[in-house]
Amino acid sequence: MEVRKYQADDIPQMIEIWNQVVEDGEAFPQEENLNIETGTEFFAQQTYTGVASEDGQIYGLYILHPNNIGRCGHIGNASYAVLKESRGEHIGEKLVKDCMMKAGQFGFRLIQFNAVVESNTHARHLYERLGFQLLGTIPGGFRMKDGHYENICLYYYEVHA
Repeated sequence: MEVRKYQADDIPQMIEIWNQVVEDGEAFPQEENLNIETGTEFFAQQTYTGVASEDGQIYGLYILHPNNIGRCGHIGNASYAVLKESRGEHIGEKLVKDCMMKAGQFGFRLIQFNAVVESNTHARHLYERLGFQLLGTIPGGFRMKDGHYENICLYYYEVHA
């Protein structure tokens, strides 16, 4: 499996994976699904979009972009999505590691995650194992799909250029 820059013909599979995470309602703040038009525009707007692929199948993706503008534009932000049927196969780890490398190539000095749901223990353990530092917790910062609120954790990583 390789992690590479996305191509236009990857977009339908990318949208399917992204929408799975949105529909789960447990990790992404978005509530609206992407369609071919909005998805094409969304992925093109990112600083970098990477996909984990093998034999023409996309198993996961990530987006990397500035977390803020101007004097804070050197801080990146990223989101990761893995095909539901392939979760637990270390695809997320491949995506995060690639993102950490790409962040430096695009001039980001840090990566900041604004809203990692506290109950997303697999992601949190991965980030911590890879060197992300927990900044703190925001009580009730994420509204789950079923309507209850969960804490969110903020993380950062200092990019090694």
